[in-house]
Amino acid sequence: MEIKKIGVIGAGQMGRGIAQVGAFSGHEVLLYDVSKESLDHGFGFIKKQLSRGLEKGKWDQGQVDKTLSLLTPVVELEQLKDCDLIVEAASENKQIKFEIFKNLDKIAKKEAILATNTSSISITEIAAYTARASQVCGMHFMNPVPVMKLVEGIRGLETSDEVFAAVEACAQKMGKVFVKAKDMPGFAVNRILMPMINEAVYALHEGIASIEDIDSAMKLGTNQPMGPLTLADFIGLDTCLAIMEVLHEGLGDTKYRPCPLLRQYVQAGRLGKKAGKGFYQYD
Repeated sequence: MEIKKIGVIGAGQMGRGIAQVGAFSGHEVLLYDVSKESLDHGFGFIKKQLSRGLEKGKWDQGQVDKTLSLLTPVVELEQLKDCDLIVEAASENKQIKFEIFKNLDKIAKKEAILATNTSSISITEIAAYTARASQVCGMHFMNPVPVMKLVEGIRGLETSDEVFAAVEACAQKMGKVFVKAKDMPGFAVNRILMPMINEAVYALHEGIASIEDIDSAMKLGTNQPMGPLTLADFIGLDTCLAIMEVLHEGLGDTKYRPCPLLRQYVQAGRLGKKAGKGFYQYD
């Protein structure tokens, strides 16, 4: 089962990154977004990233031209009907994802693999909204996608060996390291990462240390490249909250209860870097 043509749903931070690495690695890629404005912005962002890489000598003009020739923005979901693999990278919202997969199942060719970039939602539950559960799996890319080497692969209860092997081979062709995780809330990465971020917010909430000191302590004390509150801003506080809610609901343990301060920040619209303000202020 060889994957040559990839569809990506969502031209936001994750979707545009997946589309870029997909095309850069030689796949034909169709990038779709329900918003024409978001699609134009996402495609323009990819062009800028490729130009910056060219200026820094990371790749040559030929690679840039080839990547752009393989990448096509599309405005209709039906245009993904001939893709071998479709990767959904929409908001971390169950109902949105369920609806997308229900529609994809009707549109995609019968042998197509449907993957989700969810960072916490059950693959088995998403697959249940299709009539091809054996062809549904998780491909959790890390942010920023062109830089981060990891893809977390998650198979649902019905995912076939052949499909999972094809997805692993595709990720490896993109230059990624494929790590296999069980279909449990948060999988491996966010089962560990999000409680750490949530605990950092609790430390701030309880006045244990300032924002800057929490981040400095974790950077210098545990050799992390960025502090947990900076990372939360980078991920998006709404996304962090959504994942903590999935962990709390799915595992039923109070240790996964989202910090009230995290919820308050989201309610205030302080979503992090993308909103210009989170734990830190951004230009």
